[in-house]
Amino acid sequence: MKTILSGIQSSGKLHLGNYFGALRQHIQMQEKGDAFYFIANYHSMTSIDDGEEIYQNTIDIALDYLALGLDPHKSTFFVQSDVPQVTELAWMLSTFCPVSMMEKAVAYKDKVAQGVTPNIGLFTYPILQAADILIYNSDVVPVGQDQKQNIEICRDLAGRFNHNYGDEFLKLPEEYIVKSVAVVPGIDGRKMSKSYGNTIGIFDEGNVLKKKVMSIETDSTPLDEPKDPERCNVFALIKLFAGEDKQREIAEKYRAGGYGYGHAKNELLDMIKVYFAEARAKRKELARDIDTVRDILSAGGKKARARAESVMEPIREAAGVFKSYGFNE
Repeated sequence: MKTILSGIQSSGKLHLGNYFGALRQHIQMQEKGDAFYFIANYHSMTSIDDGEEIYQNTIDIALDYLALGLDPHKSTFFVQSDVPQVTELAWMLSTFCPVSMMEKAVAYKDKVAQGVTPNIGLFTYPILQAADILIYNSDVVPVGQDQKQNIEICRDLAGRFNHNYGDEFLKLPEEYIVKSVAVVPGIDGRKMSKSYGNTIGIFDEGNVLKKKVMSIETDSTPLDEPKDPERCNVFALIKLFAGEDKQREIAEKYRAGGYGYGHAKNELLDMIKVYFAEARAKRKELARDIDTVRDILSAGGKKARARAESVMEPIREAAGVFKSYGFNE
């Protein structure tokens, strides 16, 4: 079986972009290989310095994944910080990484362009991400289109490491991107992202959900006039939830006139409520038993550490780095 690896930052509430761009694929792919999915709490420290917030985000994301269908019996589900070999490998990889490679990283430049004050953790983010991937001998990495360059960096670093030590210590992974939902629009039309403040939460409900859906930006075409569904942010989101027949039906209403953006928003609102209804109920049930959720993460961490250590042992030997405390124990 191929090893599938992906992670998600504990940097805030998960939203529709996270679900359609990543989580849905993660849940589907746990049936197709040896899946390792982790909550990237170290990565979240590049943007959050509140320990309580990171901890609560970690628990919330665990609840989200489990409620949406991640099965800990079919996949290894854990927290990044439970595997110390990751940061060990990240340091080793950093010694093979040219500074120019990090300077060219698009994700880093985008953050700086958004006004984020950069730190070294943000600058070297792709190196830690590479270690996350390589430490489990991953074959396939489901990611969004915006992460494609980071997978290329990962492969480059693994190749440099292998070439230097003269063996295939690190497996070169392949990215897996679902093109049709690679970018999910936010309420302002830009990519849905926590950093833009334009998200619709997976488990938003009631007035919170309604307010967000009704605030999706549209043009000023009058109600009676025909509209182009393919240029509408609301319809772009509707397509994520509706089957082909329903999409055609709504598209025809757009083009016929007499169908306003308010009508489309109400249809989208109903679709979101129905689509996540079962998961929403399951999440509330799971939230009443956090100890069980922590036990699931702990068991996943133990399994992930065992895999990571099997990869690190020959790497340490090749690099001349050893753990002296284990010699006589």
